[in-house]
Amino acid sequence: MLKKMTALAAMGAFLAAPAMAADKVKIGFVTTITTPAGVIGKDMVDAVNLAMEDIGGKMAGLDVELIIEDDGFKPPIGKQKVDKLVKKDKVDFIGGFIWSHVLLASKKPALDSGTFLISSNAGPSQLAGKQCDENFFSTSWQNDQTPMAMGEVLNQNGVKSVYVMAPNYAAGKNMIAGVERTFKGKIAGRDLTKWGKDAQLDFSAELAKAKASGADALWVFYPGKAGGALIKQYEQAGMRDTMPLYTVFTVDSIALPKLQAGNLAGVMGSRNTQHWGPDLDNPQNKKFVAGFKKKYGHYPSFYAAQSYDTIFLIK
Repeated sequence: MLKKMTALAAMGAFLAAPAMAADKVKIGFVTTITTPAGVIGKDMVDAVNLAMEDIGGKMAGLDVELIIEDDGFKPPIGKQKVDKLVKKDKVDFIGGFIWSHVLLASKKPALDSGTFLISSNAGPSQLAGKQCDENFFSTSWQNDQTPMAMGEVLNQNGVKSVYVMAPNYAAGKNMIAGVERTFKGKIAGRDLTKWGKDAQLDFSAELAKAKASGADALWVFYPGKAGGALIKQYEQAGMRDTMPLYTVFTVDSIALPKLQAGNLAGVMGSRNTQHWGPDLDNPQNKKFVAGFKKKYGHYPSFYAAQSYDTIFLIK
C-alpha cells in the first residue's frame, strides 16, 4: 500500500508540474472554412467561440488561446495545418475535423507528438480499430453507428429492400457498412459518387437506377451542398410518393432553411437518425441552444453541438 501511495504521489506531482509551469492552454481547431463546405465549418467555429465565451476564456485558472485553421477540404492541407499547430504553435490539444479522409491524413503528426487529438465530427472506422490511440478522443461517433440505427428504423418500418447512395470516401463507405450491418432486408443497389472539392452534384443517373431497382426505399448520406442537390433531384424525379427517403447527416439545421427557401417539399416525410437534437432536455444543452440562437440568430447544427462539446471536454 505504501509503495502504491508513493507511486501515486509521484505521478500526481509529475502530472501537475506542466500545468503549474504553463501560462496558458493552447488549442488548435482544424475545420473547413473555405469552399462550399465552409458553411459547416462556420457553424463549428461559431460554436467553439461561444464555448470560449461560456467558459470565460479560462481552464483550470489558465488563459486559453484558440487557433483556428482551415483545411480547405483537402487532406494534404489538413496535415500541413496540424504540422504547424504541433511544431510552430506547440498546442496542447487539437480539435475539429469534419471529414474522415482529412482526419486520417492529419492524425499522425498530432499523435506522434503526444498531442491530444479530439475529433468534433469525423469518426473513421480505422481510428476505432487498429489505428486506435490513447490520445485520440471524439465528441461525435464512429461513422458506422448512426446508420446502424437507421438500419433498425428501416426494419421497424417494414422496409424489405433499399437502394443506398453515399460519397466515395472513408465516411461514405463506413456509413453504407453501418446501415447494411443492421438492415435485415435486401440491398437493391449501391452507388458511391465522386467526393472532394469537385464533388458530384448531378445524381440523375443514380436516381434513375434507384427508381428502376424496385426498392421500397432510398437511403442516402450526403452532407452539405450535395444533400440539397440530392433532395431537389429526388423530388424532381417524382420519387417522393413511390420511394420514401431515409437519410443520415443530410437534413439538419444548416440544410433545412435552404430547403425551405427552395420550396423543396421532397424532404417532408423523410426519416433520419441522429444522436443530438436542439430540444434535448438537459441544462447544458438548453444553455448552448439558447446562447447560440441569441448570438447567431438561428438554431445550431449537430456539427456545432459537437464542437461546443469539444471545448468542454478539454476543460
